[in-house]
Amino acid sequence: MSPKDILLAGLIAVAWGFNFVVIKVGLQNFPPLLFSALRFTLAAVPLVFFLPRPAVSWRIILGIGTVLGVIKFSLLFVGMDLGVSAGLASLLLQSQAFFTLILAALILHDRPTGGQIAGVFVAFCGIALVATSVDAGFTVTGLVLLLGAGLAWGFSNIIMRHAGPVNMLNLMVWVSLVPSVPMLILSLLIEGADADRQAIAALNWYGVGAVLYVAYVATILGFAGWGYLISRHGAGQVAPFSLLVPIFGMLSSALILGESFGPARLAGAALVLVGLLMTVIRKPRQRPGATQALPPGA
Repeated sequence: MSPKDILLAGLIAVAWGFNFVVIKVGLQNFPPLLFSALRFTLAAVPLVFFLPRPAVSWRIILGIGTVLGVIKFSLLFVGMDLGVSAGLASLLLQSQAFFTLILAALILHDRPTGGQIAGVFVAFCGIALVATSVDAGFTVTGLVLLLGAGLAWGFSNIIMRHAGPVNMLNLMVWVSLVPSVPMLILSLLIEGADADRQAIAALNWYGVGAVLYVAYVATILGFAGWGYLISRHGAGQVAPFSLLVPIFGMLSSALILGESFGPARLAGAALVLVGLLMTVIRKPRQRPGATQALPPGA
């Protein structure tokens, strides 16, 4: 990779890591399901009218939109709303890589390597160590919801495997169209019309900025850049940069939100990152343009 492309990959990792801090800010201004509905609506409209539908079936688009958009992001936003910090969320969500490996073995009979199996074991030891640090601000419920979000993301990656090489930006715009209305309906039914109206009435620049960031910077620009890198260098060479996302997520959360990490959380985070490295680095290298899983942006 050229220095320019390495810089681009690093900037995307920074943007996706910082995205978890922005989600925390958004959740201070919107109920979680409404926030998710707004995010997907803005990510889809108006671009869906200008970008052609990707060369995949509607079943793929609806499947990813439902599992990734409705289920995964509902669990993520509600889990963070229940107290999981931005830094820990950026780390725990990377469990998707391990769940993808397990699901691929069970469903697609894609045999993992010994190193990948060891990576899954090391990472889940790290998650278990993080779980020992639950306190008033980090609940077991939040932990379970974040792991559920990682599992849902793993299922969406399995669906993605059937799509083959595809334009990632176009795919994400069309996928974002799927959860927009269902998320709004869920928000009205669960969070209530009064809560939604109050959030809109009290709208401020922090809320507007959070929605615009998660919709356009994290989703549109992030996936456009990631798709460009994959098309030039292949998913195998680009994927390791995903390891930077939880690092930047934890760093930005500590610097901006004042999140503190005790010894147990730091040791657990280190084990998860080592497990990610053992899982992501694999041979043989994928051919350029190949896409086996959705990239790690939140």
